[in-house]
Amino acid sequence: MQVIENPYRGVGLGAGMQSVPSPSIDAAAPRALLDRCPVHSVAPMVSALGLNIKDESGRMGLGSFKALGAAYVIAHEAQAGSLEGRTYVTASAGNHGMSVAAGAAVFGANAVIYLAETVPSAFADRLREKGAEVVIEGSDYEASMAGAQAAAQVNGWTLLSDSSWDGYFDLPHRLMEGYLTMAAECTEQMEMPTHIFLQAGVGGLAGACAALFRDIWGNEPLITVVEPEFAPALFGSIKAGEFTVSKGPVSDMGRLDCKEASLIALKGLSRDADAFALISEQEAMAVLPQLAALDLASSTSGAAGIAAALLSDLPSDARVLCILSECA
Repeated sequence: MQVIENPYRGVGLGAGMQSVPSPSIDAAAPRALLDRCPVHSVAPMVSALGLNIKDESGRMGLGSFKALGAAYVIAHEAQAGSLEGRTYVTASAGNHGMSVAAGAAVFGANAVIYLAETVPSAFADRLREKGAEVVIEGSDYEASMAGAQAAAQVNGWTLLSDSSWDGYFDLPHRLMEGYLTMAAECTEQMEMPTHIFLQAGVGGLAGACAALFRDIWGNEPLITVVEPEFAPALFGSIKAGEFTVSKGPVSDMGRLDCKEASLIALKGLSRDADAFALISEQEAMAVLPQLAALDLASSTSGAAGIAAALLSDLPSDARVLCILSECA
């Protein structure tokens, strides 16, 4: 595992970030909507392997924390009027697409999900079961995102990405706000941790959680952001002192295999995270049997933060928070 300290802690990256909004800390907004959702319930906090593990594997029956994001955006837009005839399009490595599909189905909209060839076919099947149209585009997430963006422009559809870039901030900012529900629950389920490990793809989960944890718990918890060594998007940007596009082969940590960070997440994490870590494919895989034996079966993506925590040299009295972000 490679780890670098964040030299921008407390200040944040300045280069190219002036127009980028910081992550929301308004956890009350998504929680007010979720309180009206009949399938919503608080995700459990589990004590295992010497860690406090927030188990998102059963969230709203969709299998991951992503249930809190896109579906919240769609529910928020539905408050302004009917969404009948509206089409939301996105690229996904699986879980984000499930949230778009579920939200669209509930509120009478259509969903079109672009998947790369490397996304397991089981995700495509689950998306179709939710009523979404699935389009296979390209060999990686970046290619499927390009396809979704082009389709949105040609067809007049609403692009609902879980990432953000110059000129595209409003919907992903709202989407990250949905993840604050998970972070707020953590603050109510345990005393302030000494160490927090947050896995990241484009950085939405990590950016949202870190922002709320700093707002509620202050500067004491040490927050480490964990990425695959094949996709060091945030790690590389912090190292370079500006947004950079990372390169690498396809990672088994498929939902984290994102070569470009969300600008909103990068802005927040450059301010809020103490360190950035990269883990190997083997290091991510090693923790899975231990979790499965504890009825916490997950994937290398979902357990990346847990793997990094177990690889770290922590004091014996450490109170560690990790998030198991998806089911197996």
